[in-house]
Order: sequence, then structure tokens, then C-alpha cells
Amino acid sequence: MRSPRDFFKAKVVGAPEPLREIPVRPSRMIHFFDPSNEKMAVKVPDIAKNVDIMLGNLEDAVPIDRKEAAREGLVKIGKNVNFGDTQLWTRVNSLDSPWFLDDLIRLVGEIGNKLDVIMLPKVQGPWDIYFADQLLAQLEAKYNVKKPLMLHAILETALGVANVDDIANASPRMQGMSLGPADLAASRRMKTTRVGGGHPDYLVRTDPDPKNPDAPRPTAQQDLWHYTIGKMVDACTSVGALAFYGPFGDIADLTACEDQFRNAYLMGCVGTWTLHPNQIAIAKRVFSPKAEEVAWAKRVVEAMPDGSGAVMIDGKMQDDATWKQCKVVLNLAQLIASRDAEYKALYGF
Repeated sequence: MRSPRDFFKAKVVGAPEPLREIPVRPSRMIHFFDPSNEKMAVKVPDIAKNVDIMLGNLEDAVPIDRKEAAREGLVKIGKNVNFGDTQLWTRVNSLDSPWFLDDLIRLVGEIGNKLDVIMLPKVQGPWDIYFADQLLAQLEAKYNVKKPLMLHAILETALGVANVDDIANASPRMQGMSLGPADLAASRRMKTTRVGGGHPDYLVRTDPDPKNPDAPRPTAQQDLWHYTIGKMVDACTSVGALAFYGPFGDIADLTACEDQFRNAYLMGCVGTWTLHPNQIAIAKRVFSPKAEEVAWAKRVVEAMPDGSGAVMIDGKMQDDATWKQCKVVLNLAQLIASRDAEYKALYGF
């Protein structure tokens, strides 16, 4: 086992020292784009103005015959586009693919100082993070990258979920994790072909009415991903990393998309993936606290500046625990307001 004293030392001479704190910035949506698609690539500068994170995707959604074009397209975009305060991420190909090594060498070598986070698909355990961590240190030193690149793991295998705590603790580079429902469903042998969201057959039913046992019994559709999201959130927050919901595949069903995003937000996720421009506004709205929640949080914190004691506000007792809840909302609102003028005005900051 590596000594804790060495955990925050660079693994390679000349590489930047690991960060002691994971950067926390507004991260309400990770907007995916295919760098090999020229029509999509030309829209990147405008879309980047309206999202918190732009992610150049090199993995599954990119056909095999366009893998290299996607990689080179991202290099070109990284060099030529001014992203301002918007983060630039990439999802590289999986570690067991023939493209992974070239993805890292090319991207770190050409745009390593522009990239913020490298998303790793199909992470199985901490050994995957160890490998990527060491390789990135070598490349950072070789190409004179000034700040350490962060890693983001996608939970999309049963083994990865089983090892989620060890993955979270594997490296100071661990920025966070995302739920990968489609691959995870296949890995678990789940009988669903949906990408995220609930399932009409996964439900609970009320008990029969003793006075009318043959009467229809109401049902409620359940969330297939509740357990996994909760486990991911706990693993991430235990190390200061950030948890994200993944893709919602039904682009046309904006109502269900918003419901699923809100569930993840309430459970502790800081953001989600957006696969189509029509999901961006939903993610922005859902992962930003409501104005009335922020106003209430302000009242509680103003009444209990240091969080000690207990007070009554509108007939409701507030104590240390509710003060902490309000601080979570208020800190998030202040973070978003620092980037988003619309929400700064909405929150009255």
C-alpha cells in the first residue's frame, strides 16, 4: 500500500503535483458533442456559451471508422476555440480498446493545458484508475502540462459498482463519477432496453380493498437506478468528488427527462449529461436551486450565523442539521451566481 505521505506527490519527475482539493465549479450539464461531425463542431463555440461543461466524445457514439477523425477534431477544437469559463472535457475510449493509448497521447500532447477532465468509460475497479493516473503523470511531464488533469469514472459495469468506494479513493485525480445506465443494465443482465429513466413494469401496487377486492389497484412506476445513484453519491461525497446523472436517452420525452434529472439532483448529484440541445435548459433549471429555496436558506443562515443553537422560523424549528442543509443550498446558489448572471439576479446576490 502506498504511504499516505506520498499520495500528494507527483508520480513522475516534472509532472504537476496532485491537487489537494477537487475544483468545484458550476457543473449542471455535461454537454456531449461528436468532434468528427463537422456540422456539430461549428456549433461548439455558441453552445459553449450556454453550458457549464463541453465534452468531446470519442467513445461509443462515434463509429469505428471515425475514431481518429473525432480525436483530431477535438484537438482542432481545443486549439482554436476560446471556452472562457466553460470547462472542456473529453470521454476517451475504454482502457481495453485499441484507441485508448493514442487518445491520451494525442490529447495530452496537443491540448493538455486546455483540458480539465478526462472521462474514463467502463471503469471496473481502482486498478483502472491507477493505470490512467500513472500514464497521465508521464504525459504531463513529457508535454509540460501545468495543472494535473482530473479523472471522471463512468459506472457502467456491475463490477465497477461493487468497487465504487475503492474507485473513489484511488487517486487525487478523481473528480467524480457518472451513472452509465445502458451498459450497466447489460452488465447486470437487467431486462430493459431503455437508456436511463424508469420502466413501466418496475412498479409497486397498492393492497386490494377488503371491501371491494376486485377493484382496480393503483400502481406507481419505480426508478431502476435509485440504489446505484445513492451508492455513487455516497462514494463521491466521502472523498469530496462530484456525482452526476448520466444520459437520458428519450430525447423527445422532456417531461420524463426533467423528472429523472430532478430525482438525481435531490439525491445529491451536481449535474447530468445532455445529449441534445433541448435538454440543456432542463438541466440548467433542475440543477440550480429554486429561488424560494435560496430565500429560505438565507433566512435560516441569517438567523443562525454560526449554526449553533435552535430558532423558530414560521413555526418550524431550525437547528444545526437544518442549518447544514441550508448551507448546501446557499453555497450552490452562490457558486452558480458567480458564473450565471441570470441566476445571480434571480437569487438577489
